[in-house]
Amino acid sequence: MIALSLAEIAQVVGGTMHPADVGEVMVTSEVVTDSREAKPGSLYVARIGAALDGHDFVAGAADRGAVAALTTRLVSDLPCIVVEDDQAAFAALARHVIDIHPDLLVIGITGSSGKTSTKDLLGGVLELVGPTIAPMGSLNSEVGVPLTVCRVTEDTRHLVVEMGARGIGHIRYLTTMAPPRIGVVLNVGTAHVGEFGSREAIAVAKAELVEALPKEGLAVLNADDPAVRAMAERTAARVVLVGESAEAHVRAADVRVDEHGRASFYLVTPAGEADVSLSLVGRHHVGNALAVVAVALEAGMPLGQVADALGVARPVSRWRMEVTVRDDGVTVVNDAYNANPDSMRAALSALEAMSAGRRSWAVLGSMLELGEDSEAEHAQVGAFAAAHGVDELLVVGEVATPIAAGASGTGADGIRVRTVPDADAAGAILRAELRRGDVVLFKSSRDAGLRWLGESVAGVEGGR
Repeated sequence: MIALSLAEIAQVVGGTMHPADVGEVMVTSEVVTDSREAKPGSLYVARIGAALDGHDFVAGAADRGAVAALTTRLVSDLPCIVVEDDQAAFAALARHVIDIHPDLLVIGITGSSGKTSTKDLLGGVLELVGPTIAPMGSLNSEVGVPLTVCRVTEDTRHLVVEMGARGIGHIRYLTTMAPPRIGVVLNVGTAHVGEFGSREAIAVAKAELVEALPKEGLAVLNADDPAVRAMAERTAARVVLVGESAEAHVRAADVRVDEHGRASFYLVTPAGEADVSLSLVGRHHVGNALAVVAVALEAGMPLGQVADALGVARPVSRWRMEVTVRDDGVTVVNDAYNANPDSMRAALSALEAMSAGRRSWAVLGSMLELGEDSEAEHAQVGAFAAAHGVDELLVVGEVATPIAAGASGTGADGIRVRTVPDADAAGAILRAELRRGDVVLFKSSRDAGLRWLGESVAGVEGGR
């Protein structure tokens, strides 16, 4: 956090200090919304959520060193700045941090899938040429974005902001807190179509990012996704197309996937050409890497340095194609942080590449927020699994059962399909039947609990 006095913060957010004489107190550490994350010098934002009232935890923040709280009512445990609307105040504070750091390069990333992996990859690459802040985990909401912005310090050179949306206007709102100079749109899929109503509406929402770019900015668009490529007409900024299409300015040619599921390709750009070998698992990371290349070149990085950085990048956020090889040779792929039809197919394609000559397991749970297409989308995932060499398919939970029907309906030879009610039942089968050399993929939306099962099967600390 850029050091700010309570007097300055109160003026920015339109709040009132209590007591009135604490204006010289300085916030010098992170801004937090979880009292357990407070540190000496922190500002604690006491949000009121659906289940918890942050004001009840002000004392805990104080115990951990917070110097003040942003509240909507008076508290006695800490000096506080009282505002009418905590979200509006938090957004105003984030925008102030941006405004007082004019040399900061702000990059916004959105897409139906791949946002978190791409921001992790981009953050690691840009860090090589200057201090870079990127979100931790999937902080991409009206709370996550200001939390990320408020980590910026005087030395920060690049700010990578992941921007999610659950409706029209959401991304536009996020860009008012963190106005981007570079905007990246990865894809338009069917994630959250149950909330948006249609894929077309999702495209409208994602385009809000490039609509917010200044004329001197840059829009990085996926040339292989027609809905994204069409966004070139909706921005005043320069446009760089990335992908495998011949139309792409930053292009991957001769894409190959090795026995570990890692992709290599020949990179073609206006700045030159290079061979790239990714350490990340999954062919879908090629598109993510191309977006990173376009941004890094715009930020002034030499092409060779970018290619080398892509080759050594490792996963940062948990449960995204997280690969563990057990002592008995069983390979566990835990990609169960979230799921939508596109990411399901990407994970299953990676499983196919990794399991050549080995027995493959796909432990699949529900995909949420698909609306009236949910049953059909789950069935299509099952058919895809059957067509791409899955040997053992475990379908977990009632919502996911159409996956089993879709797989069985193909009549494919060699796949055994079973449904189980929950993760515990799936775990019992895996403990009894996994054998040396098997490859097992866990993929679902978070509520299915498969990420924890994946950790348990992998023997990763924290599995439960």
